[in-house]
Amino acid sequence: MFSLVLHSHLPWLANHGRWPVGEEWLYQSWAGSYLPLTSMLSRLADEGRTNLLSLGITPVLAAQLDDPHCLSGMHHWLGNWQLRAHEAQNRELSTREHRSASAALHEFETHWRHGGSGVIRTLVDSRAVELLGGPLAHPFQPLMDPRLRQFSLTEGLSDAQGRWGTRPCGIWAPECAYAPGMENEYATAGVTHFMVDGPALRGDTSLGRPVRDSGVVAFGRDLSVSYRVWSPKSGYPGHAAYRDFHTYDHDTGLKHARVTGRTVDSADKAPYDPAAAAAAIDKHVLDFVDAVRMRLREESARIGRPALVVAAFDTELFGHWWFEGPQWLEKVLRALPEAGIDIGTLEDARTRGYVGAPTQLEESSWGSGKDWRVWAGEQVHDLVTLNSEVVLAALDAIDKNRGPSGGGQPELRNRTNDQILRETLMAIASDWAFMVSKDSAAGYARERAHIHAHASREIADAVSRGQGERAAELAAQWNRADGLFPSLDARRLRTERSYCRDGETE
Repeated sequence: MFSLVLHSHLPWLANHGRWPVGEEWLYQSWAGSYLPLTSMLSRLADEGRTNLLSLGITPVLAAQLDDPHCLSGMHHWLGNWQLRAHEAQNRELSTREHRSASAALHEFETHWRHGGSGVIRTLVDSRAVELLGGPLAHPFQPLMDPRLRQFSLTEGLSDAQGRWGTRPCGIWAPECAYAPGMENEYATAGVTHFMVDGPALRGDTSLGRPVRDSGVVAFGRDLSVSYRVWSPKSGYPGHAAYRDFHTYDHDTGLKHARVTGRTVDSADKAPYDPAAAAAAIDKHVLDFVDAVRMRLREESARIGRPALVVAAFDTELFGHWWFEGPQWLEKVLRALPEAGIDIGTLEDARTRGYVGAPTQLEESSWGSGKDWRVWAGEQVHDLVTLNSEVVLAALDAIDKNRGPSGGGQPELRNRTNDQILRETLMAIASDWAFMVSKDSAAGYARERAHIHAHASREIADAVSRGQGERAAELAAQWNRADGLFPSLDARRLRTERSYCRDGETE
């Protein structure tokens, strides 16, 4: 069986800059990836096709796809795209981009104007996709305080329940990061399966593997197949005929050139040719189907039973980074069954027995070196220290600020504590360390981490000083700036005493 897994994620960008890093990143991904991919999946669902892929959507991205400010900004962005198409001097480019912008506007106004939840829920309810959840704000879980890690995961799964009417039993752990013992937390939260990178299973990804004695299954990404599409050095998107991501018309921002060659300067790139790109798509569809078929045969022969191949990618690769990606993906999802290859979700693989012997999974991620260096290395030592300090101050303040719950009296909701947690989770998002380690808008990433860390510490400090009214005022002000996850409730953060007691019992 073949399983395709897509991981959809962007950090919280609303009201935190526009360009070159900020909301523009969200709107480009929305227009380039989320609109065409959901439209494509809807077409396939209308044909009665089910269990096409496992679709991970992080809570922080889902929040933006439902946010009124982001929805309004996206509508303006699509209109501006149409205007930029009018301004293009090249007639062919102008016509092509105007047609694309008009189609995107129609899709957005018809299906998205009230948020993304309705669009995604339709795909889930029709069984076109399996929904994968995850923790709030995309943290690097192995480095988290266990109490906060547990809270973040359960809140993230509850957020999915509220948006889509289903609580995911599978997750894409942020950065595919894992530390021994997390499988028990997954089991407690009702998670039955999760993704890791291939090397975490020592390259043996032909079956899912229960982790130790938890019963929670780890599925590994098959690198030999996944890297045909996207790898650090090669892959289909680099083909000469495809539209070049990095080259654009400076007057309009529209992308008018093809890759042409990996060493060709932007000024020397050839004009984009849709017909040549279409021919390359067909070629790469056939190549991918052949690669999957060969890998399934090899692995089935090796293990002496039907094997599983899992290919996993960032959703934003398809359309945003690789313009032709959505077209390629639709053709692949049609071509695989036509070639006699069974496709299904990770949940299908688990329930249909594509599971082998338990594994003693060790520390891993899907980052450089497949270890934790991107998020815990020397280059981001300052952020690791900042995160530890912020979390410690936040949990200490919340523990001191919780109202009495004894004597039959319920603990009342405390919006101050809620905001401390909200800002803390935003501060420790894995995106900031990733962007610094990869030198991708590192200044913006550090600024974002420090903004949220300052907010958390400012509120926590007022609490610690016994300044309850001041803390509540600060919490309200920061919430007006970033009020995502309105259902986040600090009362569901386990007290230190109860967590330690249960830990000792276990």
